[in-house]
Amino acid sequence: MSKVAPYGSWKSPITSELYASAYVGLGEVQLEGDVIFWNELRPREQGRYVVVRLQADGKTHDITPPGFNARTRVHEYGGGSYIVDKGTVYFSNYTDQRLYGQKFGKSPGALTPPVEMRYADGVIDHQRNRIVSVREDHTVKGEAVNTIVAVNLASGGPGEVLVSGNNFY
Repeated sequence: MSKVAPYGSWKSPITSELYASAYVGLGEVQLEGDVIFWNELRPREQGRYVVVRLQADGKTHDITPPGFNARTRVHEYGGGSYIVDKGTVYFSNYTDQRLYGQKFGKSPGALTPPVEMRYADGVIDHQRNRIVSVREDHTVKGEAVNTIVAVNLASGGPGEVLVSGNNFY
């Protein structure tokens, strides 16, 4: 039996919480050889983003382990949060906004120090063994300082400033 309710008071069994918990978002697709990677939003894991690998044999594997969230807050809305290069994933971790490197099957290791800086949209510079990335420096008073920096893959650090002076990169 159907029930008629006044406009705006109808109770639906489909709540916004139910809908949001069932949604899995996929983005930032990258390729390395015949392997496909993507960043997967998982609402059932408190909105955590996980880098996932799809191998040529059809098997998927989570790269980003529990406790890590491959997402950046650069410019408040994010940007490219990970890079895959020769068996290693480099990613910005949402909780602390540090850059991490992680060889497949190993634990992530921090490349950048625990300071108020954010990193996004990185590319690997093989010739100089570094990641070139957008960086937001929140250690200064007032508006964050935006730069393009190079983070050495062997020694890490906050990054050497390559380009500065603009509001947005």
